[in-house]
Amino acid sequence: MLRRLHHEQPASFAFTPANLAWAQAQIQKYPEGRQASAVIPLLFRAQEQEGWLPKPAIEEIARMLGMAYIRVLEVATFYFMFQLSPVGSVAHIQICGTTPCMLRGSEELLELCQRRINAEPHHPSADGKLSWEEVECLGACANAPMAQIGKDYYEDLSAETLSRIIDELSAGRVPQPGSQIGRYASEPAGGVTSLAQWVEGRNAHNASVDLALTIGDTVKRIDGTEVPLRAPWLRTPQQDEVPAIPVEDVQAVTPPDGETGEVPTPDDQQHTARPAGVRQPLADGSTVAPEPKGDSLGMKGDHGQAGPTATGAEISEARLVPEQMPPTLTAPEGAADDLTRIQGLGADLAAKLNDLGIWHYGQIASWGPGEVAWVNSRLGDDRGAVDRHNWIEQARSLANEGGRAWQSAKTPAP
Repeated sequence: MLRRLHHEQPASFAFTPANLAWAQAQIQKYPEGRQASAVIPLLFRAQEQEGWLPKPAIEEIARMLGMAYIRVLEVATFYFMFQLSPVGSVAHIQICGTTPCMLRGSEELLELCQRRINAEPHHPSADGKLSWEEVECLGACANAPMAQIGKDYYEDLSAETLSRIIDELSAGRVPQPGSQIGRYASEPAGGVTSLAQWVEGRNAHNASVDLALTIGDTVKRIDGTEVPLRAPWLRTPQQDEVPAIPVEDVQAVTPPDGETGEVPTPDDQQHTARPAGVRQPLADGSTVAPEPKGDSLGMKGDHGQAGPTATGAEISEARLVPEQMPPTLTAPEGAADDLTRIQGLGADLAAKLNDLGIWHYGQIASWGPGEVAWVNSRLGDDRGAVDRHNWIEQARSLANEGGRAWQSAKTPAP
């Protein structure tokens, strides 16, 4: 597809003060001479601010990064994520038209967009709210046909469900992303046929959908003035109908977009202040945090309940759960337990645990969120295995099966 700059361009572009501070923080992540690595996030933030990516923004980002304009233009014209002409003020719908989606009905979705939005792609609807385009494979083939709207995937679509999504967006509401036929992930449409034991007790939504619903930023724009469907950290307390935590109570612990070394901005502080259940030390030393529900890292809460949500163990450990060293031993008490009986814990992992001073089922069974974070940070490429394979519950069963639980005093390894 030929991608060209729009024939009408604004005279100039400048980041808002908050977005400029954010952009400068992104550039600082990279060593001298490697600032070009920040080109994609800066282009995307410019697009979020303006609603599309105009030529002056591409030129300004080239200047900020010390890059030739043509190099930044190459990036902007290569990726479908960048809109080179004005699109819908509320949402731009990208319909996947590659073979799996085509075989499952994407042509009907494209025809619907032509009827309901505009006969031509990239052209906003009559009210200016929506636009659409056909794109190449977005990698959700098992749940075809699908579309990307803003930051989220909408899968297992039909003409009826896409029409409902268009109605919701037009009315200023964010429809639930993910599968539109109730699939949790990419299991068979008729239901799970294997690993059925993991279905019971899981969250109502998978991690991606749960995070999207918690943050609510599917189609947000970050310019502070025009946000048709506003992100939680840009809303007023009246819009949220919940009290906001005072910014001064969270300034000291504001996570600057989750990146080490960034300088927190006012927008970051308001983001932190959202009452979404993230652990936040307050000025008086107390902590605002619900009891974690879900996995042992406290990463996810039941949908509709205030609970920490994260995209992975790394974010959970960095933001939500401080590491705490678990009880360890310099040598096993009596005969060491065969840790490889725990599913997902092979000989190599057992050796790693032994090196950390963990020899018995009862030790693993006693771990809490902080101790899981400590262990995960020492498992290298296997981080996350504790929760992925539910080691703690397995260890409890094996400890009980052995007729005794590990009762040793906490003895840190040297």
